[in-house]
Amino acid sequence: MPLRLLASLLFALAANLLLQLPARAAYPDHIVKIVVPFAPGGGTDVVARTLAQEMQKDLGVTVIIENKPGAGTIIGTQSVATSPPDGYTLLMATFANAVNPSLYSKLPYDAHKDFAPVALVARSFNVVVVNPASPIKSIADLIAAAKADPEKLSYGTYGTGTSAHLAGELFKHMAGVNLTTVPYKGAAPAITDLLGGQIQVMFTTVASCASLVEAGQLRAIGVTSAERSPAFPQLPTVSEAGASGYVAESWYGLYAPANTPPDIIGRLNKSAAKAVQAEAFKKLSVNEGLVMVASPPAELDRYFAGEEARWRKVIKDAGIKAE
Repeated sequence: MPLRLLASLLFALAANLLLQLPARAAYPDHIVKIVVPFAPGGGTDVVARTLAQEMQKDLGVTVIIENKPGAGTIIGTQSVATSPPDGYTLLMATFANAVNPSLYSKLPYDAHKDFAPVALVARSFNVVVVNPASPIKSIADLIAAAKADPEKLSYGTYGTGTSAHLAGELFKHMAGVNLTTVPYKGAAPAITDLLGGQIQVMFTTVASCASLVEAGQLRAIGVTSAERSPAFPQLPTVSEAGASGYVAESWYGLYAPANTPPDIIGRLNKSAAKAVQAEAFKKLSVNEGLVMVASPPAELDRYFAGEEARWRKVIKDAGIKAE
């Protein structure tokens, strides 16, 4: 058989096979699921549910939340890593995803290779709070008190490797002071002991302290963000108040499994960007101290890599390991 005829027959056969393959349905055509690797009710859950409610208006399908807490977010995160890359199972990632590779010697997934970035949804920060009866009225006072008596002051955390914990460790390093770390099982018991005088300071979330600060039950002395926050415009940043260059952020990022088609990633990014402009997120920005972002996938990838590298050094220098 002449080579040209053989080539023609093979081409026709291939074209016929392609015609017989079912066309991919327009995305999305059924329920989209966002996995939250925390229990219901926390800050990540609130952000994810608000995002889901707004995205489903744009996508035209139901967007649900599935809470899969456990093992420091590893269980929920792994479930997404092993899901089909079709855009129907997503992950609401947080600060934990950037620090877990440094806290654990081995993870059941690769934080880079097993996920495709969709959008950096929002950034947040912690507030440095003390008992209102404390003589510490500023970050400068805190640094001075810690240097005057290195064994006296302690700060409360609510979990190894959480933003509240690592924000404190970074402060100790950058301010050149010592604060004894006191771990708790959550923000509430830590705040109870701060009110009772058992600990002297906390680096805690806006949601956990805002009402107490407003009521005068806690004194806020600084924010851990790079710039002053609209939620607390009167408060200086820790950097401007005494620890130059200090920044400790929490964040929320949307991911899909690796190899999800680029057009689906693009559609989800566009939907997330539209969602954060909604009135519901404007309220969240005040209540949770959020700065809405919804950046392109490449920006989330860059941001994640920077956060992972920065906190790896803090964790290593402090000798922190997951419990």
